[in-house]
Amino acid sequence: MANKAQLWISGARLRTLPLAFAPVVLGAGAAVGQLGGLSDLVIGSVDPTIDDNVNGWMLLFKALLALIVALALQIGSNYANDYSDGIRGTDDDRVGPMRLTASGLIPPEQVKRAAFICFGIAGFAGLLLTILSAAWWMLLVGVAAVLAAWYYTGGKHPYGYMALGEVFVFIFFGLVATLGTTYTMAGGVSAAAWAGAVAVGLYACAVLMVNNLRDIPTDIEAGKRTLAVLLGDRRSRIAYLALVFLPYPLLIVPILTGYSGALLAIASVVLVMKPVRALVHQRTGQALVPAIKHTSVAALVYAVLLSLGLAL
Repeated sequence: MANKAQLWISGARLRTLPLAFAPVVLGAGAAVGQLGGLSDLVIGSVDPTIDDNVNGWMLLFKALLALIVALALQIGSNYANDYSDGIRGTDDDRVGPMRLTASGLIPPEQVKRAAFICFGIAGFAGLLLTILSAAWWMLLVGVAAVLAAWYYTGGKHPYGYMALGEVFVFIFFGLVATLGTTYTMAGGVSAAAWAGAVAVGLYACAVLMVNNLRDIPTDIEAGKRTLAVLLGDRRSRIAYLALVFLPYPLLIVPILTGYSGALLAIASVVLVMKPVRALVHQRTGQALVPAIKHTSVAALVYAVLLSLGLAL
């Protein structure tokens, strides 16, 4: 049997963490591009006459704080989801990987406490980032992000049970995480940053879609009405294909606004093809688990390549 450390690592759902890295990496690249590119920031990092707001080391610290916020929220959301679904009995008959609460291997209160510790870490890092950026309105955004993470499956009326999961994932793991990173680093957001944020949000929705596609039979039995349950198997697969391919036409926005390096992101389409084949070939149940990881990795590679294109 796995030891406790392995259980907690499993409960953190590492395969979903690329979705936390992706928006921050992309948002940071967009910020660097808005501030003149990597070469200007390297000069600023060693020139004491350069304002701290555009100093490369300060920007790197802000990006690190944004990454801590994103990772802590993602892991906290995973633990919160594990706890809430576990005590409701939604995970009693799972197709996917084991859950801490439903398996009985970790007491529910410990899982809940872990979720709120993660939210606390995210809150502390977010507060420091807000202070450094003087973007005080971001405090409200941070509170909203924590509430969204908890009430996805928590509370009396979880929105994840009302086919709204993709909406909130798009907003917080796409728009908020990407544009929040860019704004706190550069003091504004460009059209290229907006396009990237939408693209990352679509990828995040694709990961949730394939996850919920896998769980359609058990979710129906548990009374969990996800978007995949409402769409049904066939239309959920079509929706997934749209979500993973739409980020590529969006590259026209940064290209038309002067970031020709955005073309680099097209290379990530190679990674999309493996999970796409799994869905096209009507894989179901446990056979869809690798597609979740592969989609997450494709999202991260897309974000890294686009980030480089914007920064260079």
